[in-house]
Amino acid sequence: MNNREDIILEVKNLKKYFPVRKGFLGKSTQYVKAVDDVSFYIKRGETLGLVGESGCGKSTTGRTIIRLYDPTDGEIIFNGNEIGKLNQKELRGFRKKIQMIFQDPYASLNSRMTVGDIIGESFDIHKIASGNERLERIHELLARVGLQPDHATRYPHEFSGGQRQRIGIARALAVQPEFIIADEPISALDVSIQAQVVNMLEDLQRDLNLTYLFIAHDLSMVKHISSRIGVMYLGKLVEITESDELYKNPVHPYTKALLSAIPIPDPNITKANKRIILQGDVPSPLNPPSGCRFRTRCKYAMPICSEVDPVLREISNNHSVACHLVGK
Repeated sequence: MNNREDIILEVKNLKKYFPVRKGFLGKSTQYVKAVDDVSFYIKRGETLGLVGESGCGKSTTGRTIIRLYDPTDGEIIFNGNEIGKLNQKELRGFRKKIQMIFQDPYASLNSRMTVGDIIGESFDIHKIASGNERLERIHELLARVGLQPDHATRYPHEFSGGQRQRIGIARALAVQPEFIIADEPISALDVSIQAQVVNMLEDLQRDLNLTYLFIAHDLSMVKHISSRIGVMYLGKLVEITESDELYKNPVHPYTKALLSAIPIPDPNITKANKRIILQGDVPSPLNPPSGCRFRTRCKYAMPICSEVDPVLREISNNHSVACHLVGK
């Protein structure tokens, strides 16, 4: 049983549907079910990794939690407060506590603003600092992410991808948040830079007592930084457990397939571990399969899989899976 005081974020039955408009009157007749009944919690000071194929809903989950998207249904509870229905004025205070690091470090930075103004914008919005204090804090943040004070007067296009991501991280840290959603923060970076950024995020977490939701598709890097890992498929959470447990004892067939695709720099191990090739494509979230959404690509599918949507349930200590195969 988890101590409720240890939980900083709890997501209950979260749904985010995007309407598809058809017809002369623009009436919504279908919905893209990007996130469909997802529940999980994150303990203070830990990192929850969220993984899955492109289009599985992991980024939409993060953006809905921070209220860049309004949830269709469900609850988002942060520090014991339900924030899923906050209005824009109330959201301002909430966003001092939760910040986001975006996937594309160039697109997320205003190319017309200097680095100093990009970082300092949060100070202005929340009336945190001005004048010399504002400049000093900008320089402190740049130093914390491995950049120089004179970088404050430059523009985003003058930096490499890794440096731009460091600027994005400095901007997220400006309001001294408790919780950071990192949405594929290393996927657009060179492999040689990825480890540097991940190591820096770990150092910041330790020094500032931060909590992370780390969204990614690189399973090897997720293992390195995450305390626990959740696996998503077509808007659903299909498995969640501690990082080491997931890699040693994956249960859901989709999780097994994802892990089998991780490249291993040892030909003998690679030869012994046969890769699992999934058949077919990911179904459309406009018209997902009945029952288990993974059944159309699962070689173990049974009649019940097309009839009943499996519930995420705990099969051992801190290991939950949504699959009818479990216990069969």
